[in-house]
Amino acid sequence: MWIIQLIGKRSNIKIDMQITSKFTIAIHILACIDYFHGKIPVNSKLLAESIGSNPVIIRGVMSSLNKAGIINAERGKRDVSIQKELTDITFYDIYLAVDPLSDDGLFHFHENPNLKCPVGSKIHIALDDKLERVQVAMENEMKKISVDSVVRAVKNSTYGRNFE
Repeated sequence: MWIIQLIGKRSNIKIDMQITSKFTIAIHILACIDYFHGKIPVNSKLLAESIGSNPVIIRGVMSSLNKAGIINAERGKRDVSIQKELTDITFYDIYLAVDPLSDDGLFHFHENPNLKCPVGSKIHIALDDKLERVQVAMENEMKKISVDSVVRAVKNSTYGRNFE
């Protein structure tokens, strides 16, 4: 009878990745700081214009980067600076700073699989180690990529407008 119960209900099965746009916003912020620092004051208004986002969101991401020791952004200060060499800042560092993992890890598992179902009762066991391997592989890859590689690509790109 479990099949009728399962078919009769709407399925709410979901697996959500836990990485938000704050990750790419943070990298964009660092690229802007590197590009504009010393030429013009780098602040949340400039960053919001470049990123195309609300300054409040930008300040929130900057606060996370500041707490992680990646940037120096003091309230009321007119210019923001990077605290580390870009070659020493990895995607993983950014990820930890702005999108810290919940206890669920990278993947949020649907909470109420039907334990009377032969699939629902075993899906966690079948997926957990595989999802953990995916997360570890992603984190290891993120540790290999520096923010410097993005900044160099931006500076060397011939696409778009050149601000220099």
